[in-house]
Amino acid sequence: MAYAIIETGGKQVRVEPGRFYDIELLSAEPDEKVTIESVLLVQNDGEVTIGQPLVAGATVQGTVLRHLRGRKVLVYKMKPKKKTRKKRGHRQEITRLLIDSITFNGTVLTAPTASAETADATPDTETAAE
Repeated sequence: MAYAIIETGGKQVRVEPGRFYDIELLSAEPDEKVTIESVLLVQNDGEVTIGQPLVAGATVQGTVLRHLRGRKVLVYKMKPKKKTRKKRGHRQEITRLLIDSITFNGTVLTAPTASAETADATPDTETAAE
């Protein structure tokens, strides 16, 4: 299974094709394709390529599913004996991104399709029944 480590929003995220991830807010509309070029590591069939700092020729393509807000974080400040109290809340804006494929040196690494997985599983169940 192929995966990559990308940098987005000041964080490093391990991504795989066919899965979705919640990352920092991107300036893209829902159902819009985005390309992330800051790829730090690519792994394909046991072969690991580490960038210094980025992997040359590697990109990650994804589709923005939707924008949402994260969980509320409460910040409470108090100074004892002074009757000073502040309670503030913050909700981070995040983007849900579906990873379509990882491109590495012209090779496109995609997620296995569901029909291929079921086709592989079907002969195993038939032989087990016999």
